[in-house]
Amino acid sequence: MPDARPSGVRLGLGRPVPFAAAVGVTLLLVLWTAGSAIGFIDPRVLSAPWTVVTTGAELVADGRLGEHLTVSLTRAALGLVTGTAAGVVLALVAGLSRVGDAVLDGPIQVKRAIPSLALLPLLILWFGIGEEMKVITIALGVFVPVYLHTHNGLRAIDSRYVELAETVRLSRWQFVARVVLPGALPGFLLGLRFAVTGSMLALVVVEQVNATAGIGYMMELARTYGQTEIILVGLVVYGVLGYSADLAVRLLQRRTLAWRRTLEG
Repeated sequence: MPDARPSGVRLGLGRPVPFAAAVGVTLLLVLWTAGSAIGFIDPRVLSAPWTVVTTGAELVADGRLGEHLTVSLTRAALGLVTGTAAGVVLALVAGLSRVGDAVLDGPIQVKRAIPSLALLPLLILWFGIGEEMKVITIALGVFVPVYLHTHNGLRAIDSRYVELAETVRLSRWQFVARVVLPGALPGFLLGLRFAVTGSMLALVVVEQVNATAGIGYMMELARTYGQTEIILVGLVVYGVLGYSADLAVRLLQRRTLAWRRTLEG
């Protein structure tokens, strides 16, 4: 007889344990603290946790961390907004028009296969090493996932909705506004989650290219002087920024798509 137990039980997979992700992080911190306390970890290689905390507090107190963080957030926000807008517009053109799809989708799929950071030498040649290049690099890391998932959402609209729209005689624009765009919203939000991650990856790189401010610049300067504690503070800041941004998008997903759960229930 076939096993009637759910496959998740057989595989040891069930409901996720609350705060399970924190277990690994906590264990890592314990090992790091213990290794530093007994002298197993050389502070010249990896600063002790208490040194990192003290350094972070000093950077906050003298205003350096706040100044660099403001610059980094501005760059990331400009790149994220620009890339998201470009991705949505291109997805709408390609998803709602056969001509647009024929013209745009191929080149964007080619761009998808090329890492955005591989274009950095060309972007530096075109735009120099100033803020414009940095924002454009971040935007390129953002627009592809937004385009791909939004475009897929537009193309995945159930044909029954098209028939229903014809039955109630919706105009083309009414159909787009009331059926197509809400139907593509889950894809857009999924793409936005990937875009947030892409923006942070690009930010880390561009802030170490002839920057004069930003978390990456602070870390690069610390590398020059062998200050691993400042580098670790920067890594923590990047991690908190990325996790917080992803958490915000997930919260937006739950609230924006509440109507789907209502319909499915």
